[in-house]
Amino acid sequence: MTALHDRRLHIVSFDVPYPPDYGGAIDVFYKIKALKEAGAQIYLHCFAYGRQANRELEALCREVFYYPRITGLRGLSLTAPYIVHSRRNKLLLKRLMEIEAPILFEGVHTTHYLSDPGLKKRIKAVRTHNIESDYYEQLAIKEPAFTKRLYYKMESSLLGKYEHSLEDADCFFSLSSEDNKYFQNLYPQRNTSFIAPFHPYSRVMSFTGMGEYCLYHGNLSHPENKEAALYLLNEVFGQIDMEVIIAGREPGKEIFDACNSLSNCRLIANPSVHEMEQLIQDAHIHVLPTFQASGMKLKLLYALFCGRHVIANANMLHGTGLDNACIVANTTTQFVDSINDLRTIAFTANHVAQRATILAEGYDNNINAERILTYLQV
Repeated sequence: MTALHDRRLHIVSFDVPYPPDYGGAIDVFYKIKALKEAGAQIYLHCFAYGRQANRELEALCREVFYYPRITGLRGLSLTAPYIVHSRRNKLLLKRLMEIEAPILFEGVHTTHYLSDPGLKKRIKAVRTHNIESDYYEQLAIKEPAFTKRLYYKMESSLLGKYEHSLEDADCFFSLSSEDNKYFQNLYPQRNTSFIAPFHPYSRVMSFTGMGEYCLYHGNLSHPENKEAALYLLNEVFGQIDMEVIIAGREPGKEIFDACNSLSNCRLIANPSVHEMEQLIQDAHIHVLPTFQASGMKLKLLYALFCGRHVIANANMLHGTGLDNACIVANTTTQFVDSINDLRTIAFTANHVAQRATILAEGYDNNINAERILTYLQV
């Protein structure tokens, strides 16, 4: 292995990963922390759009570089996905070529220069955050606005072709075991591995005893989370005699109205990070459905590391290996019955120990950071 002082690594991020307040940023930020603790000297390259340079990242990295994302018409291409074509910058390529080190591309989004001849001799890995072609296809199916739906369909088609052209990557690190199978089938000659999302926790921090309410949390402006929240409000929470809380960023009128129609429901809009952590820890039951089986939902990890009982459907657990850490419910009746069963059951020290054993098998940040460095020969 390379001497500790020489463990240099480029990370190209699709966004500035601070603050770590949504799924992709959480994975990138806590991965950087874990790699830093493992001795890596990180050259971080961020595409910035709406987020500022900050000292938190600069304290963790040897150098941090920021590049503007090319938005609007200039980011469009008839042959390349928008999420990729809008993240190109010649200065980025110049720096990647000048500083000799392996390269970790965060998301398919950042791989515009993956096949550049100037990087031919580098070890390169792609951290896949989704099967993006499937993800955009699902967004298209659920999008009511014609223009957005057309964009999602076009992007899905372009991504499907693009995902078949990543043969210059040496390694693929997927967020779920199911995504890993997809890239294994596409690139059987490459190293492909399921490396779970990085997260803020070094141990299970769940409170024992009884909590106070059922909780669903997430970015409520995101179509996938909005759909899940409205399903719970319209189909599940009206059938239970227990306080329920919906918490998250930017809830729309539909969610406000659905909450107001239930006497047992409280909506907490735009909670701070501290408030959200407190809500997660104080809840008795986390209710986590999703109708899109893609990638890994970090809200699930937050609930398992910090919350008490967790009820999730098969889509939420898809490819995670965490079925044994949750109560699985796939129908409205199953969600209602599971909530009623758990509402009087205390969360015990035995529950905490069982969960810690399950999570230790694949969700330890330090172990996963060393795996990345080994694959990249850093």
